[in-house]
Amino acid sequence: MTGFGERGGAPRLGVRWSLIVPVKHLSRAKSRLAPAVGDRREDLALAIACDTVSAALLCPGVSAVFAVTEDPRAGAELAELGAVVVGGEPGTGLNPALAHGAAVARRRLPGSGVCALSADLPALRPEELERVLAAAAGHGRSFLPDAPGVGTTLLAAAPGHPLAPAFEGASRARHLSGGTRELVVPGAASVRRDVDTPEDLRAAVALGVGPRTRELWELVGGGLCPQNTP
Repeated sequence: MTGFGERGGAPRLGVRWSLIVPVKHLSRAKSRLAPAVGDRREDLALAIACDTVSAALLCPGVSAVFAVTEDPRAGAELAELGAVVVGGEPGTGLNPALAHGAAVARRRLPGSGVCALSADLPALRPEELERVLAAAAGHGRSFLPDAPGVGTTLLAAAPGHPLAPAFEGASRARHLSGGTRELVVPGAASVRRDVDTPEDLRAAVALGVGPRTRELWELVGGGLCPQNTP
């Protein structure tokens, strides 16, 4: 171990990645957006997840995207995009679901690294994700903090290293204390800009969101205008 992070020896050039994307049941997803978007909340949550997965699938370093979800509608649409849909383990929570998805991915693609990626990155750009994954290839376990620097949007484990996810809440501090290397990658704003609140969504739109999120934004964006925020 070096510093506060973990290095797995020399950089692993050419590492391929299995992405694990956890998609919450739409009935419970993005509750903090409900006051602004009303009855389109589930549609918006699905649009955000679909744009995230679509962009991830275009990243050259990604071998496969494994979407972990219990929601049949989300599962069907993500499968149509090209994701491998993994049934969640009901009631176990986010981190066990990620560990479950990682285990499935490692059985399917044993030579690939595994990477947990937030499902709420509607501005995600494949080339920016590629930069982050290239940086992660030089470490055993590494993570990327979210835009506020409190949470985590990406956690990577190179081949031979456990994923050991500690998402939710102040996960940046937990990942650091667990010996995971924090990545500093210029030009990767879209990989850090997750969406939980109306303010987050406006920030993502300013970066440029994917087509499905854009379509919903155009329908509900009036409810997200500045006069509706503190």
